[in-house]
Amino acid sequence: MAHDVEAHRDEPVHGDHDYDEVYRDTADSGGPPWDIGGPQPALAEVLDHEVRGPKVLDIGCGTGDLAIALARRGHQVTAVDISGVAIDVARAKAAREGLAVHFEVQDATNLSLPSAPFDSVFDSGLLHSIHRNGGAVDRYLASLPGLAAPGATVFVLVVSPAAGHGWGVTEPELRAGFPEPAWTGTRVTEIDVVAETGDERLVLAGFLLRTVRAAGA
Repeated sequence: MAHDVEAHRDEPVHGDHDYDEVYRDTADSGGPPWDIGGPQPALAEVLDHEVRGPKVLDIGCGTGDLAIALARRGHQVTAVDISGVAIDVARAKAAREGLAVHFEVQDATNLSLPSAPFDSVFDSGLLHSIHRNGGAVDRYLASLPGLAAPGATVFVLVVSPAAGHGWGVTEPELRAGFPEPAWTGTRVTEIDVVAETGDERLVLAGFLLRTVRAAGA
């Protein structure tokens, strides 16, 4: 999960922020706040019953905990992150478990994935970290229909402005990124997003969007 959920930051950015540096600087202290040692709780709840397979994509995978949890369940997982440092850690984790996850270093706003389309797509905390200026969010959202097979389920987890840190994605903004006819059956639920800073566990207001790639759209 390559994104900022630090309480002291005004706004997270993607591309302008050196995530390799963040991962290196926090390696001895448990990792960055979003690296909680497993999938976000709201996503952990969907893994056993809501994931379409076999091909699954994790965009902004960080050090690979969600991707590895999906691979444990038998899915063919491709996972990408902008940080090469995070990807190296993710590959080492998967190797220790003997899991064949395909990790790549890629910018989510300029993806090139010949293995697309996928049966499920996950974005765990990436969308709210992409800088709102310069069209990066639009490029990212425009790429998703081509990554999701007809009938594929897409899951997007974001921090809400209600978390009170001056940034986040509102429910209307989240829904607007997945309009009909390309997407159908869209649901947004209020959730908790967890972060860890030192010995402190933070719980932030957030949303989880589920939507389905419409057939023939």
